[in-house]
Amino acid sequence: MHLVNTIRQLSWLLYAGHHTLHIQRHRAHIISKRVSLVTAVFSILTPLWIIVDALMFPWPIWGALALLRILSSAAFWGLTRVHNHRRSLQTAFLMLGVMLAIPPIFYLVSQPLLAGLPSDDLAQIAVKSYALLPFIVVAGLSVFPLTLLEVLIASIAVIAAITIGMLPHPHVSLGDLIISGWMLLLVIGVSALAGMTQLHYMITLINQAAMDLLTGAFTRRSGEETLDLQFRISMRTETPLTVLFVDIDNFKSINDGYGHESGDDSLRNTAALLQKCLRQSDILIRWGGEEFLIILPSTGQEGATQVLLRLAAQGLGQRPDGRQITVSVGVAERMVDDCEDWDQLVNLADQRMYLSKAAGKNRSTGFDAQTSLETLIPVT
Repeated sequence: MHLVNTIRQLSWLLYAGHHTLHIQRHRAHIISKRVSLVTAVFSILTPLWIIVDALMFPWPIWGALALLRILSSAAFWGLTRVHNHRRSLQTAFLMLGVMLAIPPIFYLVSQPLLAGLPSDDLAQIAVKSYALLPFIVVAGLSVFPLTLLEVLIASIAVIAAITIGMLPHPHVSLGDLIISGWMLLLVIGVSALAGMTQLHYMITLINQAAMDLLTGAFTRRSGEETLDLQFRISMRTETPLTVLFVDIDNFKSINDGYGHESGDDSLRNTAALLQKCLRQSDILIRWGGEEFLIILPSTGQEGATQVLLRLAAQGLGQRPDGRQITVSVGVAERMVDDCEDWDQLVNLADQRMYLSKAAGKNRSTGFDAQTSLETLIPVT
């Protein structure tokens, strides 16, 4: 189990496809805020370098570079005015991509202007500093919580910029290319390590705050935030949203008869088996005590029925006395039940769960015959 968790955590650092909604939203917020901070700093520092250009380069070269710097500064300042209120990861990456594109574009446009300068001129010192721009971009990736794949994708664009930028220089040797390539690989490695370290730290903090330590399910507080978001998405896109309110039957007798440690083991195992019945997009929340709430985004009657059938086929393990653990379930769907907010949706599922309890337990009560099963877990 520990090895599985380690592999899963490692995959989160390599590729973002398995990140939870909570991680995506917090990462989008951090990336957006840091883009705004970095671009604000560069919008001030970029035009200040015009003074150095004027001292190092002849007119009209420094005048053309000054114009490029003013345009770059305006672009940086424009990014500071973008606000990612919805914490969209797509918007955050768009902001990051635009910010990272400005220095390479400046580098490519400036290279033809600088290529014809005399080799013995003092300006060559400044020309060499311009050649460092792509390396600065890659180093800047270390400021953001990024996966290895994301750092590599950004680095490919920078490598292309360096290659194109060297074309106007006929005296570039193979040794120069090897040295530049080696330096770039080192900077990419350091940036990737720094980005993944930040990402790991961020994920750890989020999981500690958002996940129930005993069961691995979301806490009620973080679950309510997710439920509110999913309800608004369902309303905006006019798609179904189903919730299952799950309560373990006769759980008090486990605590009273076998101790709280056995009760904790039963809760942990039940949560793990419930999670196995769900898709990656579904959300399991520990609502309180032995109660769980399952959110099924973009899921109507057919999908909810499939979850119940998978639960029935798999089972939820055994109690300490060897009998099957059973649950009572209430099912509600936003569109069918005409719910105006997520609180109404959850309350309706809760009421139906109590109907399942009153009808004999180990059953589900839903909004139609397919989601209302008289026997949920086969008991031998």
